[in-house]
Amino acid sequence: MAKNSEQQVKYKNNISQQESKYSDDDLLWKILWKGKLIIITISLLFAIASVLYALSKPNIYRASSLLAPVSSQGSAGGLAGLAGQFGGLASIAGINLSGSGNDKTAIAIEIIRSRSFIENFIEKHELLVPIIAGKRWDITSNSLILDNELYDNHTQKWVREVKAPKKTKPSNWEGYKKFLELLTVSQDEKTSMITIAIEFYSPELSKQWLLWLINDINEHMRLEDRKESQASIDYLYKQLDKIKVTTMETVFYQLIEEQTKNMMLAHVKDEYIFKTIDPAQVPQEKSSPKRALIVIIGTTFGGILSILFVISRYYLKSSKYSH
Repeated sequence: MAKNSEQQVKYKNNISQQESKYSDDDLLWKILWKGKLIIITISLLFAIASVLYALSKPNIYRASSLLAPVSSQGSAGGLAGLAGQFGGLASIAGINLSGSGNDKTAIAIEIIRSRSFIENFIEKHELLVPIIAGKRWDITSNSLILDNELYDNHTQKWVREVKAPKKTKPSNWEGYKKFLELLTVSQDEKTSMITIAIEFYSPELSKQWLLWLINDINEHMRLEDRKESQASIDYLYKQLDKIKVTTMETVFYQLIEEQTKNMMLAHVKDEYIFKTIDPAQVPQEKSSPKRALIVIIGTTFGGILSILFVISRYYLKSSKYSH
């Protein structure tokens, strides 16, 4: 016991002499220099782990398209003229006389993100398997590699093991959530331009899905407007049978004329809501992962952790022998 006490006192005196001899910065550098092998080893381990992790991540490709909102210029003047006089009557018939396409653009953007639209989109184009079971893209065979633990490509059946309430076959909700992770929709507040992008393992599929998506939202909005216009026209014709005043008949015929124009535009315009300014192309370069950045962050984190370990160990030993 006496010998141990003497060693502790001796160590404590050595520490005190070192701390008085060196300034704080010098002492810190001395501590780090003594623990250099630990710092190098831990940093190297983290660097290797970061490299392996970065290489294990599959390439992700981003296809994007720049779109412009399409305004109903053909009937805007007539609608604006009628809006001031017969706005109340038109609202009863479910007719929008604002003549502005801004509201429709905002609605279309929200529809693109909506659950019902995405679920119908996935079902229509049979995207559930590639979205959920897709693992990586084989450049050599130009094909999507599926995760065989989730989907058996030979039997064309789902084989994944999940806990309740999930089922072996993914639900529409799972498909919706997964696709939403791949999809990006943004609008520039100054120019009103819309950018829609899809990120996926396959550069070709990301482009194809994006083209389908833009086409489907234009078609969806066109069909909805045709239904609304037809319903409004049917309502106005029914009301004409009840009207005896000639002036009111003129008003109704004007409203019917405007709705007929809308019907015509909905039939002839392919790019009904969004006009493509910069069409989607097959991306030539990956958008992620940023492998160099992953390695830098991982190695830096390992270096910081090793330095903290070395400093903590030194002061823990100092504290132990000081008591």
